[in-house]
Order: sequence, then C-alpha cells, then structure tokens
Amino acid sequence: MPEGDTAHRAARRLHDALAGDVLVRGELRVPRAATADLSGRTVERVRAVGKHLLHTLGDVTLHTHLKMEGEWHVHPAGSRWRRPAFQARAILSTASQEAVGFELGIVELLETAREDDAIGHLGPDPLGPAWDPGEAVRRLERDERAAHVALLDQRNVAGLGNVYASELLFLRGVSPTTPMADVDAAALVDLGARALRANVGRTRRTFTGANRQGERHWVYGRDGRPCRRCGTLVRRTDLGARPGEERRAFWCPVCQPVP
Repeated sequence: MPEGDTAHRAARRLHDALAGDVLVRGELRVPRAATADLSGRTVERVRAVGKHLLHTLGDVTLHTHLKMEGEWHVHPAGSRWRRPAFQARAILSTASQEAVGFELGIVELLETAREDDAIGHLGPDPLGPAWDPGEAVRRLERDERAAHVALLDQRNVAGLGNVYASELLFLRGVSPTTPMADVDAAALVDLGARALRANVGRTRRTFTGANRQGERHWVYGRDGRPCRRCGTLVRRTDLGARPGEERRAFWCPVCQPVP
C-alpha cells in the first residue's frame, strides 16, 4: 500500500530519471487536463511531500497522488510498458527516459506559485527537509480522536498511512481506539519517523526486520492469525473520522490492551 516511504522512493527515482531534461512527450490522460501538452518543458525537479508527488516544470507543477493503486514506472524510452495502456494517467518522456503513472488517484496541473493549494494543509513530513518533530507532537496532542484515526490524518503527520498506524501502535503497545490524548505522542512520532526513514531505503517495507513474504508485519493484515509476540489471535476493526472514511485497523488485544 503506497505510503510516505513509497512516495519519496518514487520521487527519487523520477528525479534521477527526468530532472534537467526536456520532455519530448508530456501527456495527461484525465478529463481535467486531457488537452495539456507538456512537451518542450524542462523537468526542474521531482519531490514528495507526504504521499504527494510534485513535478516542477517551470511555471507549472504536475501534482499526483498514488492513493491505493497508483504506481509510477520508469524505464528507457521506447521500452514496453509493464501495465495496460488504459491504466496510464500520465506519460512523461525525455529523449532517453520515460515515466508512466498508472492508476494515479490524483492528476492535476497547478501554477507552481500555488503548490500550497495542494500541500499546504499537510503536517510535518518525517522524510522532508523541514521535518519538525515538535510540531508533529503538538498537532497529535491536540487531536481528541482515537489514536489510529489521529495518525491517519495527514494534517498531523504527513506520510503515515494505514499500515504504519497499525504497526506503530502495536510496537508502542497502544490499542487503536485509545484516545490520542492518552498516548505518548513524542515516542510515537519518534518511532514513526525512524520507521519511515528505515523503509524508504528498502525495496520491501518491513516492521519486524524480516524480509520474507508474510513475515514483514506484526499485525497489519494478520487478523485471525496468532500474534507474533504472545500467540493471541490478531483482531481487526474499522475506524474513521466520519462515516464512509473508515479504514481497517489491526491489533493484538493482549499486547495492546484497551484502556
């Protein structure tokens, strides 16, 4: 599942492939930007902020978000695509490299001067150059909702998603329904930042230290199976800020007792 580490890893790959070069093809296959032609523009840089990706192309910025299913593929120009063409939402090609965004959740063009319209609401990003752990702690401490819901709110900390929320709360021994006010926010923020930084350099995200299929998570996606620590069956529930926004939370009722 794409989270902050996935977005930053994609941004680095895209920047290395495209930055400094002129686009010979720049096509967006979404209704709002279908008539845009980005060819002839120079890719100045590609960066991630939380889960958002920003391609700076002079006075315009291509803003994309992977959401649940999105991927950016980078390969030599002229290579065969690894996913069906009907799933392509953005195509950026230079003379030597090509980047194709498949099933992207957001694709929009912004004036570069107005990038804050897309990312200005975000909280501090542990993988960003302006990371401010103190501000992240203050935002979480002001949140009165359940800990799992508070962690998912990108206005508190940018880049943490459902996988991280479940795994971090397990490692801290906190039930997902615990009010955020009753949680050591500083310890949680520190752990989250360290986990993101460790995983951004890996090809496969892991929280257990293992790199084998099925062994990388403590509780996420493991409902009905024994807790790796105590053997109690892992549980799952749905939590969200409001109806229709629920996300699956996984926890061990022994290792993460309800207060």
